Amino acid sequence: MTALSSSIHMEPRQDEKLEGEGTVKDAALAEGTFYQSRTAEATKRKHFFSPPDAALADAVNQDADNVEYTEDEEKAVRRKIDLRVLTLVVSSGNAHVIKAFNENFGITDNNKWTLALSIFYVGYCILEMPANVLQRYIGANRFFFLSLSWWGIASLSFVYAKGYAGLLVLRVLLGIGEAGYYAGMIYYLSFWYKRSELAMRISLCMTGTLPGAIGGLLAFGLVRAHTSLLTGWQFLFLIEAIPTLIMAVAVLLFLPSFPFSATFLTPREKAIAQARLNRDHRPQSHGGMNGWAGFKAVVNDLNAWALMVIYASFNVGVATISYFLPTLINELGFSPLSSQGLTVAPYAVGWFMVFFQAWHSDRTRDRGYHIMLSTAVSCVGYIVLAALAGRGTSGRMIGGRYVALFLVVGGNYSLFPLVMSWAANVFSPTSKRGVGTAFIVSISNCVSIASPQIYFDAERDYRDGHAIAAACLFASFMFAFLLRTRLAHLNRRNAERVRAMAAGGAQDAGSENVEVEAKKEHESTREEGVAAGGGAGGGEIWDNDPRYVFMT
Repeated sequence: MTALSSSIHMEPRQDEKLEGEGTVKDAALAEGTFYQSRTAEATKRKHFFSPPDAALADAVNQDADNVEYTEDEEKAVRRKIDLRVLTLVVSSGNAHVIKAFNENFGITDNNKWTLALSIFYVGYCILEMPANVLQRYIGANRFFFLSLSWWGIASLSFVYAKGYAGLLVLRVLLGIGEAGYYAGMIYYLSFWYKRSELAMRISLCMTGTLPGAIGGLLAFGLVRAHTSLLTGWQFLFLIEAIPTLIMAVAVLLFLPSFPFSATFLTPREKAIAQARLNRDHRPQSHGGMNGWAGFKAVVNDLNAWALMVIYASFNVGVATISYFLPTLINELGFSPLSSQGLTVAPYAVGWFMVFFQAWHSDRTRDRGYHIMLSTAVSCVGYIVLAALAGRGTSGRMIGGRYVALFLVVGGNYSLFPLVMSWAANVFSPTSKRGVGTAFIVSISNCVSIASPQIYFDAERDYRDGHAIAAACLFASFMFAFLLRTRLAHLNRRNAERVRAMAAGGAQDAGSENVEVEAKKEHESTREEGVAAGGGAGGGEIWDNDPRYVFMT
């Protein structure tokens, strides 16, 4: 009997086969690997500027719509992303109070130095928005490789350059290298983190306080170094350039452009990484508006102009304090060498304010009130500096002005992650977000061209410059208040529209008309973006859709 039964081969019925295949498919969908397993290996990119594989991106997005995962799994994936992404995106110094630097580049007065500072922003302004469009097209690792390599080579060129003309040319080249880097970093992080996780990550990646503290320490030590080939200030640029060039190669090799291309994640982890974002703001790596359509959408958005004013106003303070901090300390009666060392404490204390503000902002899901607090702190610091300028060099005056610098540094630099994460939270879809963040930085840096010129009154201990900076911080405070009020109003109005849509809106003609008008407005903008860029946004909710909720 056993031998007979073992020789008989029973074919499964067709319905059993289909049922078995369905069970396998359901399991693969829940696992988040079904569509990825059906996708051929990622196509090899033809050249350096080829875009990433769209088919793989679509497969990961489809898996993300079906994957089932626990909160612990989400935290584990986020930790892996933090370890790889944040480690690689963390990547500057002051030398202009050093006599040998001034002599080498022919800086004979303050006007020459402020012109050299201002010219840096020319390339920044022109290339900021095209840079973000390029980044999305070729991928972040290749874009940041180009940016860091250009910046590192320009910085290295300072070591052997001479004359004032050489200084101006190299400052322009530095600006070109840095164009798109900071706005691009925010844009890049929005592909990896939820809106409520952005500010703290941005504070770790792009604040100037920690590099400022390290730069001050390096300057304090290295300006003493002398060899037969190099003097102290040249070592500063050498130490900045070499790690930057090394970092450029590391970023090219190891930084993933998008979750779908992350080799350090398993297929299931890719699906989880994408799913957690899709349930928050659904960023898209391909399709949507092209750059021109995104630009038109941004310039017609009042929120973009309000954010630009907020950023431009506080950036007047940042663009001056980042360059003039050693000079301002030097004006207190300290030597140039001691001035470099004394920049460390304001930057170090400022870093804690930057991190705490960003962390608390994410935790409370608030941006507006935190920005108002930081602008108020910085404004008070500038008012103190203006009030005490020219009041002598007694211990109390020096102490008061030095403490005010702590307020200025902490307040100014904590605004970077807060404002830029707010911008990333306000713009949707993804293509508009990329152009929008770049637009804010680009237009604001046009103002920064003139920012160093506000410190024109060295003979008055920069009293007028401090007063102008205080006024700019107050303007930033007021526009943050107005924007937060506007966004809160939009959220309430949109919530009412959504409730009316859910109820059918049939009994209230007024509500129905408002809803229809909102839909028409949304669809007209959406159709323009689709026609210009090909694609309907891949399920993204646009910021003019009543369902979109703004972070205030």
